[in-house]
Amino acid sequence: MKKWTIAFMAAASVLALSACNNGGSEVIVETKAGDITKDEFYKAMKERVGKEVIRDLVYEKVLSKKYKVSEKEIDREIANLKDMYGAQYDLAVQQSGEQAIRDMVKLDLLRQKAAVEDVKVTEKELKQYYDEYKPKIRASHILVKDEKTAQDIKAKLDKGEDFAKLAKEYSQDVGSAQNGGDLGWFGPGKMVKEFEDAAYALNVGQVSQPVKTEYGYHIIKVTDKKKKPSYEQMKEEIEFEVKKNKIDSAKMESKVEKLIKDANVQVKDSDLKNVFQQ
Repeated sequence: MKKWTIAFMAAASVLALSACNNGGSEVIVETKAGDITKDEFYKAMKERVGKEVIRDLVYEKVLSKKYKVSEKEIDREIANLKDMYGAQYDLAVQQSGEQAIRDMVKLDLLRQKAAVEDVKVTEKELKQYYDEYKPKIRASHILVKDEKTAQDIKAKLDKGEDFAKLAKEYSQDVGSAQNGGDLGWFGPGKMVKEFEDAAYALNVGQVSQPVKTEYGYHIIKVTDKKKKPSYEQMKEEIEFEVKKNKIDSAKMESKVEKLIKDANVQVKDSDLKNVFQQ
């Protein structure tokens, strides 16, 4: 996702007020200092976010006529955003609402589908992507500064002591230590290479030897693994991802602008008439 914005959060209000703008004198807020009418509210909203909102709504209308985005595709992208942004994603949901984020994701996916429409890929490229694909895993770790401490903790684990209890007692990673070392689910590229390589080499329930990274020494325990779907189950998703890797933002914008031009968009509101002019 290229931006966090309040545009979609405001869109419904702008459209609703636009539709009933003839009755714009209706009071929607009363105060001792004076009332606020629908007309005043609509005007303020339009001035602040009107151009951005109208652009996004037109893009969504035009692109949705030709391309389809499923709820499953949106869910998958939302999961990626949660992994990528963490607490920032939660903050965005609090500020704008989850539906606004889903609308933004849908629009981004529509743009991408337009951009990849003419991109060609080979079966070899798709199978290579599948062969290199690693599903998410869930792991816990205990992080300490020196190797001797790590070896001592590993010895305790080998004797049957509880991993979560030792993580709370020894781990220097305060954020995960309070959760027994749990790091949650993660995929390739989310951890430093040494950690990732060691974690992916483990079976569920297995504990690693001390692993050195720039942060210190980790003892890793894999607690769960996603099952890798078959090639046929993933083929559609893989094809989309491989095609996306072949496009750039300039090509995407060029394709979208051509579709908007072909749709013969006519903006009737005089205040917004220049929205689609370069």
